[in-house]
Amino acid sequence: MGRFDGKVAVVTGAGAGIGKACALAIAREGGRVVVADIDGSAAIACTAQIEAEAGQALAVTMDIADAQAVASLFEMAERHFGGVDVLVNNASAMHLTLRDRAILDLDVAVWDETMTTNLRGTLLCCRQAIPQMIARGGGAIVNMSSCQGLSGDTALTSYAASKAAMNMLSASLATQYGQAQIRCNAVAPGLVMTERLLAKLDECTQRHLRRHQLLPHVGRPEDVAALVTFLLSDEAAFITGQVVCVDGGMLAHVPTYADGGNSGTARPAYDAAEAAAAAHW
Repeated sequence: MGRFDGKVAVVTGAGAGIGKACALAIAREGGRVVVADIDGSAAIACTAQIEAEAGQALAVTMDIADAQAVASLFEMAERHFGGVDVLVNNASAMHLTLRDRAILDLDVAVWDETMTTNLRGTLLCCRQAIPQMIARGGGAIVNMSSCQGLSGDTALTSYAASKAAMNMLSASLATQYGQAQIRCNAVAPGLVMTERLLAKLDECTQRHLRRHQLLPHVGRPEDVAALVTFLLSDEAAFITGQVVCVDGGMLAHVPTYADGGNSGTARPAYDAAEAAAAAHW
């Protein structure tokens, strides 16, 4: 018996990276998965992999910033599979992060587009999913937040603000619909090396970021998917309204950890090149 036998999941941003890992993990445990992504070919490829492993999936090409597209997504899920039991809001405007600068350098259009996709899109998906979940006796939602939404940085102003707001959206949803047997939690990944992030971060930046983790290895999409599937499953039936980090301990220590390391010996501060690279993460 799989944890998602008889259940239907919608996963947005499921064509690659963390979203794909979540879709595959749910399908491998018996769930039928609606694989939604703005990249239609990626959604189809993920669906094909699920079906090759004897799972059931439906690929949908859509943009969560489009309210009508979101409504159509959940109509298709209901028509094809009968309704939605679990939702993973993973889609995010990652293509904007390189333009997401410090406040005085920030193009307001980047702020607006980031908020429209990351926050409004998540809200729209929740609004469509909740009635179907209520009709099916309850459900579970995981919103993909970020460690960036829990601490300040020298850039990524829009992204961080959207993820911080997502944390409160998750708490609000959990509060408002808990009596309807709907749970909602947020997951905050740290340095998780997806294909896209690997292509964007040079070795210098990766080295700098790893120095701030307590664990010596970077995260994998499957590490996040393991947490997401637990929170969506009945094993987490008494967990709601939480923000759970999966970050290798990046936010768990005092700021001086990276200078001294975990051996207790002093270590010089990172050099100018690493500092410059970090500012562009």
